Amino acid sequence: MSESADHTPRRTDPRTFAVRAVSLLSQLVLPILVGGYAILDDGNLADLIVFFLPLVLAVVGANILFAYLRWSRLTYAVGEADIRVESGVLSRAARSVPYERIQDVSLEQKVVPRLFGLVEVKFETGAGGGDDLTLAYLPESEGERLRELVRSRREGTTLQPSDPDTPVPTDSSRLLFAMSPRRVVTFGLFEFSLAVVAVVAGFVSQFDFLLPFELWDWNAWREQLAGPEQWLAGMGFLAQIIGGVFAVGSLLLVGVVTGIVRTALREWNFRLERTDKGLRRRRGMITRTDLVMPVHRVQALRVRTGLVRRLFGWHALKVVSLAGDSGSANHEAVPFAQMEEIAPVVAETGFALPEDTIEWRRAMPAYRIDNFLIGFVFMFAISAVALAFGRGFLALLPVLIGGTWMGLHEFLAWRWGWHALGERQLYTRRGWFAPDLSIASRHKLQSVEIVRNPLARLRGYADLRFGLAGGRLRIRGLPLAEARRIRDAVLSSMAEQDFSAVVDDAGSVA
Repeated sequence: MSESADHTPRRTDPRTFAVRAVSLLSQLVLPILVGGYAILDDGNLADLIVFFLPLVLAVVGANILFAYLRWSRLTYAVGEADIRVESGVLSRAARSVPYERIQDVSLEQKVVPRLFGLVEVKFETGAGGGDDLTLAYLPESEGERLRELVRSRREGTTLQPSDPDTPVPTDSSRLLFAMSPRRVVTFGLFEFSLAVVAVVAGFVSQFDFLLPFELWDWNAWREQLAGPEQWLAGMGFLAQIIGGVFAVGSLLLVGVVTGIVRTALREWNFRLERTDKGLRRRRGMITRTDLVMPVHRVQALRVRTGLVRRLFGWHALKVVSLAGDSGSANHEAVPFAQMEEIAPVVAETGFALPEDTIEWRRAMPAYRIDNFLIGFVFMFAISAVALAFGRGFLALLPVLIGGTWMGLHEFLAWRWGWHALGERQLYTRRGWFAPDLSIASRHKLQSVEIVRNPLARLRGYADLRFGLAGGRLRIRGLPLAEARRIRDAVLSSMAEQDFSAVVDDAGSVA
């Protein structure tokens, strides 16, 4: 392989022009159909031929021309220290991204590029949003080559496959977790969304004039369910109940089907493999994504579940990486599995699940009591305002309902909020309805600070805040002595860690 950098500007694959043209044309389908229907509805076929078709051809031609110009004016070059991209038709823009700023490289295949064998290469810089760099579209082999090249340059190794025809060496991989179609469908059953049901209900209510009867009229439902013989109409109130159950069941069915479809599109053929570079995750039915999560950059893990999922033992595992902000660095390694399936993946990252002998501790009761009292004072102020306006009955609601809810919330947060300090990890556990376990490496935390407001100083407790590049980790309401003990232990572990090894080395750092 060549050891010299290739500074020659290159274009993306010529088929990119075809992909962009198809994407632009797909955006014109709806306007063309609406315009054609409006003209044909007037019965004037001459206007369709004389005016509408030439206009459509002109718009389509302009979009194809613009797609070609965008492709021809975009170039990229692989340098010794950075990747440079120049783009723009009328106004030119040049951008250079140093290798040390590139935290990760992922490949994505949407449905149209996938038909042409093309991938979209995304360079995550850790800044998130528009600061990330994207090259669309490249052949699959070129995408793999470019990903390996960027990683080798960033890690200071000698792998520099600058020739596009040079084959990329394949990493030895070992399957850690996969989801069968049956598992994906089961996952979709738990992805039921009330938001989807609300949207469907709102849409139906807006277009209920298209129905042959009034949607929210239970008598109309009863008549529809009665049928020609009208035997159900004679059941009276029971028919109305059946109508209501049918309407609610229809919305619930839509929510379930939508959850299954969304999950299948996202998680189909999910595979998590252990490679030389880290954890490689591939998934997707229409849009296929290929992401590698370097193990040595993992700062923390999160094991989450839900109210219903926990009853069946289903959990999800996410990794928090040094790759950047919380928006781009929280990667889902195992989206839907039992704990015995998650444990081997956790072990591959160099972390460990909490042992049965670990000592769990809660926050100070005074912290939760203070939170309740502050909220109760606020509710009492609302009640006082309502009482001043002569609303005696309404004045009781904030105190009774709001106070009860806040008291229950603070009790449950205290009852199910735990933390523990292990030899190499820091553990936090919270939530009863939807338990959430966070595991952070003491060596890879970036900072730790004790935070105390005036009330905390008066009552003798403190909060601990830990620095994570890809998220937040806090422990609230600790006794001051406990907070200092954890801070000193974490700082001692951080002092033992060479962060240049975490950021730059290719190997795994436990």
